[in-house]
Amino acid sequence: MFGFSGEMIFLFFLALILFGPKKMPEIGRQVARFLGEFRRASNEFRSQIESEINSLESSTHGSGARQQILPPLQAPLGSLANRIFNPPPPERLDAAEDAAAEAAAVKAAAAESVAIEAAAVPEPSPAPKVAPDA
Repeated sequence: MFGFSGEMIFLFFLALILFGPKKMPEIGRQVARFLGEFRRASNEFRSQIESEINSLESSTHGSGARQQILPPLQAPLGSLANRIFNPPPPERLDAAEDAAAEAAAVKAAAAESVAIEAAAVPEPSPAPKVAPDA
């Protein structure tokens, strides 16, 4: 299964130095237990995936028509993708452009009237300076 290479021998001697000869059998058992659990879990996962694939294949072959697993992807209304793939008709675009131009004109007129009102209001004259009583 595993070929002993120089790296494995080096790791064995490093573990022997770090943990000592008394701890090595316990560490070996723990590593073997971990590898066994990992192998068992991977086998369970593989068998579960294979059973799901087999059940999907049997259901598609048995019914004659291919079963669709996921519904077709549709972009949410008002999203950028929806507007790109389903552009509105030209009449609606013209109406939207006209509304945007009208809103910009109203905003510009409001800003201009605020500027005129601000210029028409005279600034208050500073209060006269009074010498302090001595």
